[in-house]
Amino acid sequence: MKSAVVVFPGSNCDRDLAVALHEITGVAPVMIWHRDTVLPQGLDLIALPGGFSYGDYLRSGAMSARSPVMRAVVDAAGAGRAVLGVCNGFQVLTEAGLLPGALMRNAGLDFVCRDVALTVANSQTAFSARYDTNETIRIPVAHHDGNYTADEDVLDRLEGEGRVVFRYAEAVNGSARDIAGIVNTSGNVLGLMPHPERLIDDALGGSDGRRLFEGLVAALG
Repeated sequence: MKSAVVVFPGSNCDRDLAVALHEITGVAPVMIWHRDTVLPQGLDLIALPGGFSYGDYLRSGAMSARSPVMRAVVDAAGAGRAVLGVCNGFQVLTEAGLLPGALMRNAGLDFVCRDVALTVANSQTAFSARYDTNETIRIPVAHHDGNYTADEDVLDRLEGEGRVVFRYAEAVNGSARDIAGIVNTSGNVLGLMPHPERLIDDALGGSDGRRLFEGLVAALG
């Protein structure tokens, strides 16, 4: 599986994501700078990492969504390429219009950094195929603006179409309907606030995040 990690000014989880992809796919991902306008040929997966791109000025992810590289990412997503946005990457995906809704300030107005329990709401996607529906897993979060918000009709549509992939199984940030991760209509773009790349080996304290990447390898490799 050939992958790429997009790096924005202020990204701080790009190396974590790259290490996870290298470890699980056996191939080091291509690191793409935000000013690039063309993506490498033959990519199977494009990953947008966590961090504080552009210092979270204006709104989290708003400036990165207008970086030159995002035109190519939007085109690639439209052509069916898999796109994964983690934490700040999720924020970028909503700001770029690849996913609906927005990520607002946490309900408690505090930065949340800890392992949390997630429920797998839909295991029938390339991103979640190695999990069981309704399974509870443990994945770290580290965000200040992870409160997923959307109009009620959008939330109803996400639910009805099975596009809610992960939910918080505990109180974390006030997200509507406990949403932690969603996919687009085609199922090839996932936005996820928790960080699966941080739990891919028992030596790191757990491996529940590993199966997300293993599922992608099986589906895309």
